[in-house]
Amino acid sequence: MKNYIKLFTASTLLILSSCSNDFLDTAPVTEKVAENFYKTPKDAFEGLVSIYDVLQQEGGWAGFQMITEEASDNCFGGFGTADGIAVLDWDRFKNSSDPEMNNVVWQSCYKGIYRANILLENLDKVNWGTDTALKAKYEAEARFLRAHFHFELARIFGDIVPLDHSINTSEFNSPRLAPEVTYALIANDLKFAVENLGTENYSQVGNPNYGRITKWAAESYLAKAFIFYTDYYTKPDLAGVVTKAQAVTYINDVVNNSGHALITDYSRLWIAASLANYAGEGNTEMVWAIRYNGSGKGDWNLHEGNRLSVLIAPRGGNIGRYAYGWGGLPVTPSLYGAYEVGDTRRDATIINFAGEGLNFDPAPNKRDQRQYTGYAWKKYCPVTNEAGIADVTANGGNFQIDNVEDYAVIRFSDVLLMAAELNLGTNDAFAKTCLDKVRDRAFQNASHRVAATLPNIMKERQLELALEGQRFFDLIRQSPAIAKAAIDNVNSDSQFNVTFRTETLGWFAIPQSQIVLSNGAIKQNPGW
Repeated sequence: MKNYIKLFTASTLLILSSCSNDFLDTAPVTEKVAENFYKTPKDAFEGLVSIYDVLQQEGGWAGFQMITEEASDNCFGGFGTADGIAVLDWDRFKNSSDPEMNNVVWQSCYKGIYRANILLENLDKVNWGTDTALKAKYEAEARFLRAHFHFELARIFGDIVPLDHSINTSEFNSPRLAPEVTYALIANDLKFAVENLGTENYSQVGNPNYGRITKWAAESYLAKAFIFYTDYYTKPDLAGVVTKAQAVTYINDVVNNSGHALITDYSRLWIAASLANYAGEGNTEMVWAIRYNGSGKGDWNLHEGNRLSVLIAPRGGNIGRYAYGWGGLPVTPSLYGAYEVGDTRRDATIINFAGEGLNFDPAPNKRDQRQYTGYAWKKYCPVTNEAGIADVTANGGNFQIDNVEDYAVIRFSDVLLMAAELNLGTNDAFAKTCLDKVRDRAFQNASHRVAATLPNIMKERQLELALEGQRFFDLIRQSPAIAKAAIDNVNSDSQFNVTFRTETLGWFAIPQSQIVLSNGAIKQNPGW
C-alpha cells in the first residue's frame, strides 16, 4: 500500500484497509508519495516540517495542555452554563458524556509518530552528497519529535502501542505494550538527538531556527522522562537505557553549558502580564516552545495560531486589557492562595478580576460564566490594543484561531527545578543553588530562600510552572494518593466538588473508537 505524504491517522488507515488491493497499489499520477518523493535534502526538510506541523495541531479544544490542567488542582471546567459537560468530566475524572473525549490527543500524537516514522524510513533514499551531518540532524529532530509524541501518550494513557515504524495492515490490531518498551524507545530516541545535535542555542532573538529541536531540549526532555518514569513506576533507571547518573549529567549540562538563563522579570515571559514590556518569544529562557503565529488570518484549515488562548480567555466580551474568549478552565482559589505575599509569579500567572478592579458579572444574563471563581488565566490570555480591540482581530486574524503566544514546553526554570530534584542527595549544594535561582527571581530578592528538599521543590514546580501542562504529572508521579489529596475539593456549592478517582491510577480513558477499531486488542484503562 502506498504511503501518502498527506498522512492519515492509524484509525483512518483501518478504514482504508477494506478497499481493494488493486486500487491501493495503483501508482499515483498526481499525488506525491513516499516511494517517489524523498530524493533531495529539500524533500527531507519538507518531511521534517510536516512532523513539526502536528505540534501546532495539539493545542486547543481537548488538547494536551487543556485536559491535563483541568484534571489538576489548578483549574475547574468552566465555560458557559449551556455548554457541554465534557469539560466537567475532565475535571472530575469521568467520561459519562463523551466516550471520545480524549481522541484529539490520541489522534494527533499518532499522526505525529506516523509522520516521523515515514521520514525516518526514507532518509536513506535521499541524495545527501557529502552532507551526512545534515542527515543525522534531520534524523535527530525526527526522533526527538517521535519521542515527544510517545511521551505525551504515555503520560496521558499509561500503556500504549509504541511504534518505531509505519505499520502495515497486519499490525492494525496491535495490543498495548508494557511501559518499559515505550520508555526504552523514548529514551533511545532522545539519546540519539543529544548525540547528533549541535550546541546551538536557538532562543537568540531573530534566529530563524527558533523553535527547532536542540541538544539542550533533548537533554532536558531526557531528564523529564527519567523523573516521570522512575517516580511513577518506582524504577531505578529509565527503562534500562538511562541511569540516574546519566540523567544528572544531562540536566547539569543544560544548566551549566546551554547558554539558557532566567530572564530577570517573570512577568515579561507572558504577553498579558507584561504588554509593552514583553520579552518576546525568542527570549533566552525558552529551551523549547511550540511556535504559533497569526498568519492563518481566519483560515480554519490551518493550525498556525494558539487555539487554547480563546478557550481560557474571559467570557462575555473584552474586559480591561484582556481580550474575550469562552471562559474555560477558571483558576482555583487554592492555586491563587498558594502563592506567598511578594511572589511576583501570582499576578503574572492569574487574573484576579476583583483585585484588578474588573467588573466581571458571571450571571447567565451577563457573562454567563459557569464555575466562576474570580480568577482566570493570565498566561496565554489574548490582549486588546489601546483602542480596546483584540490585538488578533486588529491584525486581521480570527480571535478564535489566530492567537500568537507560543506554548512553552520547557523553560529554563523547569530545567533548574529538575536539576535541583535530580541532584538531591548527591550534590545538595548544587540543588540548593538551582532552587535559589528560581525563588530569587520570583521574589526579586534573596530573602525567601528555602531548604532544598523534595517537598519544597515540588511546591516550587506548582507555583513556577502553573498552567503550563506540568502540574498533573507532578502529582501522579508521586502517587495517586498524593494526587487525590491535592485535587479533591469539597465545597458548599456542589458545582465545585471534585473527586479524583484513584482506581484510574491517574490515566485517562482511552477513546472508545480506538478500542473498537483494534477489535478489542486495546483494552480500556482501569477505573473507566
